Amino acid sequence: MLLHTLRSVDIVLKFLRQYGVKRGIAHAFNGSMQQAQAYINQGFKISFCGTVTYERAQQRRTLAKELPIDALVVETDAPDLPPYWKNKRENSPAELPRIAGIVAELRGVSPEYLAECTSRNAVLAVPRLADRI
Repeated sequence: MLLHTLRSVDIVLKFLRQYGVKRGIAHAFNGSMQQAQAYINQGFKISFCGTVTYERAQQRRTLAKELPIDALVVETDAPDLPPYWKNKRENSPAELPRIAGIVAELRGVSPEYLAECTSRNAVLAVPRLADRI
């Protein structure tokens, strides 16, 4: 299950708990550390997209740096939520390596290691992705 949680983190979490949903990806996550942990406890991975590339996005950048690596997924959300170097019309999946590179840099790990971890996390969250990665 892929959930768009932008500006609805608590509301979505309430329904996940109510309906017993235990696996998926919290797409475009913009909540707090406490909210992220609640999603992780519910079995969800936390997704970061182009917004994590903005230096002023300190909360997202802190989450990307401090959450357990086995809880992270990286995406582009193309054409929406572009990284700082693109505008909405230009954002595409081709930006994923550069977005992931910024997350890797924030965490102090290699881009290859981050890619390995986040790919595995995506498949754990959404098993039908296995044949696409």
